[in-house]
Amino acid sequence: MRRPCVTLHWVALVAAIALAPWGIAASPYQVGVITEAWAANHPAVEGLKQGLQELGAVEGRDIVYDVHFTRGNPEAAATAADTLVKARVNLIFTSGEAATLAAKKATQSIPIVFTLAGDPVSLSIVKTTAHPGGNLTGISSRTAELASKRLEMLKTLAPGTRRVRYVYHAGDVTDSAVFGELSGIASKLGVEVAAKAVNDAAQLAQAMQEIRPGDALFAPSSNTLDIPVAVHQAALALHVPVIFPTAIWVSHGALASYGSDLRAEGVQAARLVAKILRGAKPADIPVEGAEQIGLALNLKAAALLGTPIPRKLLFRANAVYR
Repeated sequence: MRRPCVTLHWVALVAAIALAPWGIAASPYQVGVITEAWAANHPAVEGLKQGLQELGAVEGRDIVYDVHFTRGNPEAAATAADTLVKARVNLIFTSGEAATLAAKKATQSIPIVFTLAGDPVSLSIVKTTAHPGGNLTGISSRTAELASKRLEMLKTLAPGTRRVRYVYHAGDVTDSAVFGELSGIASKLGVEVAAKAVNDAAQLAQAMQEIRPGDALFAPSSNTLDIPVAVHQAALALHVPVIFPTAIWVSHGALASYGSDLRAEGVQAARLVAKILRGAKPADIPVEGAEQIGLALNLKAAALLGTPIPRKLLFRANAVYR
């Protein structure tokens, strides 16, 4: 008489496992990660983990991460991509355009979910945002789209600015597109955009030496050649205003940032990752634009520069550092 009862319990257990959001009985999904950052705890990666955890995934039980950070070195990104392909991970998550392009080159079969890609269509990452095609989908950080507003913010913060220096990597498609956006609005704001595309460390050093008192700096999005680091250091050393596309620099003393929230991009991308791990195809999942756009301000930096922050920006800011 007890045997049917045992059978019923077993059927109930199998049904519970089948209905669970993550395969409890299966081995963990292997998610490879490539980021252009200097450490494994990049905000987008932390956001990915947070987002998947909120969706019910337990790290170690349901998902195992293999994180590679490349310190802005494109060759390291290619090596990391090859390593993850050989490891046969279930999915590759990328943060940054160089990392995404390296992953795309390395595999046409493993699903890839990207973040921090300014214009994935212009970069030839996907065919269209509505119908990506291939094995990639992800989140566009809308870098070029937001460039004009970022320059307007900089002018508001430092109204006496007449020349804005913009140094970016010559091979970066998104940052090149940003220059086009800046050129279209510069005259309306009464500023000159002095852009310099650099190919190597020597050209970057020369560009930094050309900064003069009264200039302002407009930081690029790409980490190639560590250009954002050089821009940040120059701004601090020469006491000139600077605006970045991401808030992490403001927390380290930069005046301001306006752009996509990196951690939020990771959380947003987690939804796409979950869909794919559950069987959806990247080609059928539209690329999404970053949902959270934020303004970050540093009051100490503003005081050192002698540029009081207007109340309208303080009220609008998502993060204020003191």
